[in-house]
Amino acid sequence: MDNDSVRQTLDQLIQQRGDDYASLSRMLGRNPTYIQQFVKRGVPRKLDEDDRRRLAAHFGVSEQELGGPPGPIGRAVHNEPQMVRDARDYVLVPHLGHDGTISQTELSPASGPESALAFQAQWVRSIASNGVEGLSVLKVEGDSMHPTLTEGDQILVDTKDRRLRDGVFVIKTGESIHVRRLAINPVTQRVTVGSDNPIYPSWADTPPESLDIVGRVIWVGRKL
Repeated sequence: MDNDSVRQTLDQLIQQRGDDYASLSRMLGRNPTYIQQFVKRGVPRKLDEDDRRRLAAHFGVSEQELGGPPGPIGRAVHNEPQMVRDARDYVLVPHLGHDGTISQTELSPASGPESALAFQAQWVRSIASNGVEGLSVLKVEGDSMHPTLTEGDQILVDTKDRRLRDGVFVIKTGESIHVRRLAINPVTQRVTVGSDNPIYPSWADTPPESLDIVGRVIWVGRKL
């Protein structure tokens, strides 16, 4: 296989898997532009043998597809355990930490070494418009946002999305954090901070500058 075909094949694999040039370059222990330069500029002219093996293992293809000799798929050649390759398909999102206590009708971050959730990498990148680095998970307690959110739900919060607009957000008041629906009055630009459960009061006519927004809720998962 000629070098142009190798670069085209590699680029197609990257797009299909939802990977990116910089992450693959770091996986190989290279500078972040290494894969991009190879694919777009042909520099280096061909892949290093070890790099080729690791990429074949990562994508589960034969080294031959990346310019190497005929042989079994990359994972077998590289002798890479299945679980190691599978782990690269996921993004581990930590639970959001906080200072102070949280009341029963609010949110409870998990704690300890298992305080994170794994999401399929391509999917979570597709919903994280600001990048996965700003994502955090929170566990809902209480019924203040019922029926939208119920106790035990895991919500995904984009902490890089703090632009004030209508939607469900995590906000901080004093030493506590809350999940609330924000609605902006189009005339006064004041904000109603509300609970979806009508038994809980709303904070009407709130000045926007008084809100300490932690992030926007972009996903919820629950046990049926």
